[in-house]
Amino acid sequence: MNRVFAAIIAVVLALPLVTIAFAQTKEITGEKKTVKATVEAIETSSRSVTLKKPDGTYVTVAVPATVKRFDSIKIGDTVTATYYENIVLRLKEKGEKDVDTASAAVTAAGGGNAGRTAATQRTITATITAIDPKVPSITFKGPNNWTYSSRVEDTKALAKVKVGDKVDITWTEAMLVSLDEGK
Repeated sequence: MNRVFAAIIAVVLALPLVTIAFAQTKEITGEKKTVKATVEAIETSSRSVTLKKPDGTYVTVAVPATVKRFDSIKIGDTVTATYYENIVLRLKEKGEKDVDTASAAVTAAGGGNAGRTAATQRTITATITAIDPKVPSITFKGPNNWTYSSRVEDTKALAKVKVGDKVDITWTEAMLVSLDEGK
């Protein structure tokens, strides 16, 4: 029987951002990854579950009150999380307004399936603050003192931008999380 844990979404998997490189608009498709973890401990007073990941490490996650069947979770159950991410970069035209938006949604699976998909999307405008063609790498600065540096594999795309250019960066992450009881 499958049930969803929306709270586990960002905790079960911690994938780094994929390599950034771009032209006018560049889409970077992240890998789809599925991870299974075993329920090792349950703390009912705090609604937390400790999971053992495949690498043998443990993570404790809070299960929100919106998960109605928390009392059905048993030690030994398996949590399966399938994670996907995508990044789109778009070189902004001069004078275009900066953006900083975020949205999230949880969608039920169709056909009577108890699974849920949770997705988040964030778009920000960032300024290119450094380019190192020798590495090759690029550094961005965005709202709230956000900074990010990354190696760039597409050197032709890197050659099309310069320090001071503004870029809209949109991250989309989605995860389907289910609980397989007694597995």
